[in-house]
Amino acid sequence: MDSLIYGVPNLIFLTFFTFLAVKSSALLENLLAKPGNSTPQINSNSVLVALLDSHYTELSELVEKALLLQTLEEAVSNHNITIFAPRNEALERDLEPEFKRFLLEPGNLKSLQNLLLFHMIPARIQSHNWLVEGKKKPVHHTSLCRDATNEKILLTERNGEKIVGTAKIVKSDDIIRPDGVIHGIERLLIPKSVQQDFNARRSLRATAAVYPEGAPEVDPRTNRLKKPAPPVPVGAPPVLPIFDAMAPGPSLAPSPAPGPGGPHHHFDGESQVKDFIQTLLLYGGYNELADILVNLTSLASEMGRLVSEGYVLTVLAPNDEAMAKLTTDQLSEPGEPEQIMYYHLIPEYQTEESMYNAVRRFGKVKYDTLRLPHKVAAEEADGSVKFGQGEGSAYLFDPDIYTDGRISVQGIDGVLFPLEETKPPAKSSPVAKIVSKPKRGKLLEMACAMLGGCS
Repeated sequence: MDSLIYGVPNLIFLTFFTFLAVKSSALLENLLAKPGNSTPQINSNSVLVALLDSHYTELSELVEKALLLQTLEEAVSNHNITIFAPRNEALERDLEPEFKRFLLEPGNLKSLQNLLLFHMIPARIQSHNWLVEGKKKPVHHTSLCRDATNEKILLTERNGEKIVGTAKIVKSDDIIRPDGVIHGIERLLIPKSVQQDFNARRSLRATAAVYPEGAPEVDPRTNRLKKPAPPVPVGAPPVLPIFDAMAPGPSLAPSPAPGPGGPHHHFDGESQVKDFIQTLLLYGGYNELADILVNLTSLASEMGRLVSEGYVLTVLAPNDEAMAKLTTDQLSEPGEPEQIMYYHLIPEYQTEESMYNAVRRFGKVKYDTLRLPHKVAAEEADGSVKFGQGEGSAYLFDPDIYTDGRISVQGIDGVLFPLEETKPPAKSSPVAKIVSKPKRGKLLEMACAMLGGCS
């Protein structure tokens, strides 16, 4: 009786501990089956690890620069993939330098990702199953590039050679892993979307189009652009308000531009800058300057912001022949292209007529530039306006390429540089030797005077 009574609690504790052990083992199995971290676990024998450690070093570096490691890890964890890896020479020496520079720019990260993902197929394709069921028909496969939905990779075989798109397979089944295969190809595969982005960037088609027009007329009473006035019916109120009609002309009291941050935003500076850049392209001979303003610097957006705030600008635009004389050292220094362009921006609205009249009247005029505190000098020469001095001078030979009342573009045949602020070395004058007569001390003179003289 006592043993039964004392055995009941022991049985209860044994059952409770057994229950806890079973629950803990089941919980451990669930944690191992469903880890809390959502990042897919990549095996060391994965095809992705093999790619990063392979001899395709150029492709591996581009994959890391394009920030595609996490995307490829997810793709490998879901299914097998086939990678067509271009050889290093195709990405290093055979690639067009301008296109490679386009891919490596930070703003074109999406294009680089699409280019690399276009070389990867979410399926396992080896040399023995290159053709489906031995049929001599081309096979199309969808790549991992989402932007190339309508463009598929064509797999064919000609004269015993396996071809992927426009590239030949140079190393079939180069790397084989349980979750993927890598084939070596002779050249790069470029999808149409990436090629279109590159062409649009190179031709600057993103800017608005406007054809060159003559200089608009300005109403001297209001200092505003003249527009064709609509017919006024009899008895209608006056077209101009009384204040505007009685306002003096710009020579007496120039109408001030609206201040920065005005409430009405009278000017769309971004559109006006795009218009004048496209006008340079349509005019011809100023592609280098347009490329620097849009691609190499952020001056286009800065100029648009200034014009939107009410300021006016005059652009002294060097032509392509003048820009071609610039050396690589002059453009490679950080901030140097901006400094060169700042010296060609005058914070005034000047036309060819106004500048020529000024130099004819005053002989020589100095205009302020955005490259403070340097100024650009202008003078009359050979019936035109000459900017700068000496060998670094340039003539105004394409007047009024673009004038809209806020931005004026004047074509010149040279690139201007400010005069170096150098101080002439001080001339060393010979030191003259001064022979001073010996002087007697005051005490000696007083002693001689008291003694009646000194010899």
